[in-house]
Amino acid sequence: MKKIEEQTEIREEIGIGDIVAPSYIKIDQNHLVLGERLVKSFFIFSYPRYLSIGWLSPVINLNYPFDISIHFNPIDSGRILKELRRKVTGIQAELIERAEKGLVRDPVLETAYQDIEILRDQLQTASERMFKFGLYLTIYGDTEQELGQISTRLRSIFESRLIYIKPCLMRQKEGFISSSPYGLDKILVHNFMNTAPLSSIFPFISPDLSANEGILYGVNLHNNSLVLFDRFTLENANLVVFAKSGSGKSYFCKLEILRYLMQGIDAIIIDPENEYEFLSDAVDGSYFKFSLTSPHHLNPFDLPIPLEDEKPEDIIRTNTINLVGLFRIMLGGLTPTEDALIDQAVTETYAARDITPTSDPKSWPEKIPLMSDFEEVLSSMTGTESLVERVRKYSRGSYAGFFNQSSNVSMDKNLVVFGVRDMEEELRPMAMFVILRYIWNKIRSVLKKRLLLVDEAWRLMQSPDGASFLYGLCKRARKYWLGVTTITQDVSDFMNSDYGRPIITNSSLLFLMKQSPATIDVVKQIFYLTEEEKYHLLESAVGEGVFIAGQKRVALKVVASYAEDQMVTTSPEQILKIREAKKRLKLAK
Repeated sequence: MKKIEEQTEIREEIGIGDIVAPSYIKIDQNHLVLGERLVKSFFIFSYPRYLSIGWLSPVINLNYPFDISIHFNPIDSGRILKELRRKVTGIQAELIERAEKGLVRDPVLETAYQDIEILRDQLQTASERMFKFGLYLTIYGDTEQELGQISTRLRSIFESRLIYIKPCLMRQKEGFISSSPYGLDKILVHNFMNTAPLSSIFPFISPDLSANEGILYGVNLHNNSLVLFDRFTLENANLVVFAKSGSGKSYFCKLEILRYLMQGIDAIIIDPENEYEFLSDAVDGSYFKFSLTSPHHLNPFDLPIPLEDEKPEDIIRTNTINLVGLFRIMLGGLTPTEDALIDQAVTETYAARDITPTSDPKSWPEKIPLMSDFEEVLSSMTGTESLVERVRKYSRGSYAGFFNQSSNVSMDKNLVVFGVRDMEEELRPMAMFVILRYIWNKIRSVLKKRLLLVDEAWRLMQSPDGASFLYGLCKRARKYWLGVTTITQDVSDFMNSDYGRPIITNSSLLFLMKQSPATIDVVKQIFYLTEEEKYHLLESAVGEGVFIAGQKRVALKVVASYAEDQMVTTSPEQILKIREAKKRLKLAK
């Protein structure tokens, strides 16, 4: 019992200060030792004539632990005016004396005279005030070498702005206290500064991306402001999303689509992994699963109805060129001769169904040919035996279930999703190409504000013709009030295509989420990232990244309400729980 009482008395004697305080303190002439850490304090003793806004921001954003203390002491304006009157009198007398002696003008004296006169006027009218200003910094390191490296970095940043710092030699204790949150100034190294340059010292400079229109994209990690933005207000509404698997890119895109749907903007999605089916069910959208045995079909030969300012011959010619590109993918490449034969066969296939520049475009939907019609025309031409054999696989063979059918899908709902997960791997790029062509034809037929999301775009970028079509779509989307969102995991695969960089340059918005160390240097070089942005992308949590809109860029954290999260979640565990809850609800009814 006595031992317990003694332990209680010892615990009562230990206060919070004993827990927080370092176990060991040593004071040297140029640093302190706090436990196992080294501490070094500095003060700023010289400033240039002009200070730019946010000059302290690069120091604040350094990836080092340090303390900064800023001390302001207002000065009586009457006393300063007397001092300035004395100085301006001396300078004026010296200028007169130099003029009488015929000496060359001294720009330094003249500039000082003008500055003092301007400051006197501002102080007299109370538009400015004078302060004694002191700025102290304390850095931390594990070794003297690390302290030296941080000191060199600080000096280079400050001296590039003609600002000079010195260590608190023999006064490290006072420097540490002055930069600690005590409000005590033990160094007393002050500079006189008026209100205008003093305002530039405000260190927390961060970009802001907020507008009166648009949707909520997330929270600005720099200043906790809301990122509200309308992508259709930029020169184009295209968005590129780069992120490694599991970083939250699908979650972000679903959330964006959901919020634009609430504003009456339609959305179309190409879904390679059936990730968007749950969202489609939640908003009563249309979800079409494509496979060789699927009941949903798209005809590659479909044609859009020309708009008022479009000519029928241009529609037929453009569609023919795109079909030739599709056949290059389907047939594993074409020689120049085969390319010309395919072009001729496509034109004759349309003509055989009375689809010509002189026919009525309104009658085209009822006359659209099939792949079997194309094979029949191709077989009637000379020198096409090899082509016919290769095409037959798509017109009569095992692939005919997808490629030789009339279109039977509708895009009347606000959200339409095309799922290609169940399509065979080798057919998936072709299926995505056919789906994109069908979507593009529908978009051109009716002018309406829409979003088009192409997930796992690298699959389409594997073939030059697929990449070329996607690039053309991104380039022309603005004219049809369309915003294209391109999502991919690997920047390197995307950039290996000749059309990868042009797609990026034709996208006004960019969202970079968590990146792997293997690709971060490529990402930094392509998107001109700072070191801070580079490390942020390496260490960012799920749903965080760098959001770039035009010339503005912010560190963004995607946020969602509980109801939104239930609709857009990509977590298999959450989806399973939601499905089980729905089953229980049905059974209860």
